Formats: sequence, C-alpha cells, structure tokens
Amino acid sequence: MSPRRNHPRRRTADEPQPDRPGITEQRVQQWQDGEWMVRSIFGAAAVKTYLCPGCLQDIRPGVAHVVAWPADGWGDAADRRHWHTGCWRARDRRGPGVERSRNAPRYG
Repeated sequence: MSPRRNHPRRRTADEPQPDRPGITEQRVQQWQDGEWMVRSIFGAAAVKTYLCPGCLQDIRPGVAHVVAWPADGWGDAADRRHWHTGCWRARDRRGPGVERSRNAPRYG
C-alpha cells in the first residue's frame, strides 16, 4: 500500500493539459422557456460570488454551479446567469424567486 498523498500529483510534460480545468464545454438545453446554452463550473474554477436567480442566495467561491444564457444570444456577460445546479434543474417546477430575509428558512 502506498502512502497517502495530501497534495495533487504534478503533471508531466507529456500528459494532456485541460484547456480550462473545472469548466465543461457549453451545451444546449431545452426548457419550457426556450433553449439555453449551459456550462458547468466546478469548485476550483468558481472564483467569485454570484447571486443565484433561482433562490436569491449567494453562490460562494469554490462552489460548483451552472452558467446559463439564451441559446439565441451570444452569451455576453449581460445575458449570463450563474445558478446553483439544483436551482437550475428545478426551475420548471418552482415559482419565480421570492426575495427572502437572512432569517427566513432556505427551503420550505
């Protein structure tokens, strides 16, 4: 049994390097309100705090989430929205986001 490693293994020069680690390629998803371009962002690639339009709660740095924008647009920054992954998947089943106070229950 080999010893436990608490640090990532270094890549060698001949190993393929990911273009953008932690970010998937964008894909089109069909929803009730139209087609959306969607990109998944994984922990290490999430470096800013965003407000999720589904639950109106912060998406903190390091938290995996989804970025979505209308498929008919060019995906400029004004059209992109960062969503918690669960909020994005549940958007057809939920009503519009209701702003909650910090003391209100998150789910209910």
